[in-house]
Amino acid sequence: MSFKDIVKRTPAELREELLKLRREQFNLRMAAAAGQPAKSDQFGKVKKSIARVKTALSQQRLGGKV
Repeated sequence: MSFKDIVKRTPAELREELLKLRREQFNLRMAAAAGQPAKSDQFGKVKKSIARVKTALSQQRLGGKV
């Protein structure tokens, strides 16, 4: 998901997306701890997606340009 797509969402949608991404991140960590093979690239992708969503939320809250 690109940053332009994220910015177009409402704050409520962004908070929902953030919750979904954090759950996915948690599930990836638990799978790794349990010894289940996971796609190693997913860790970084989820982390970057969380950062994008948090950045968009912060910018919307501060009323800054995106």
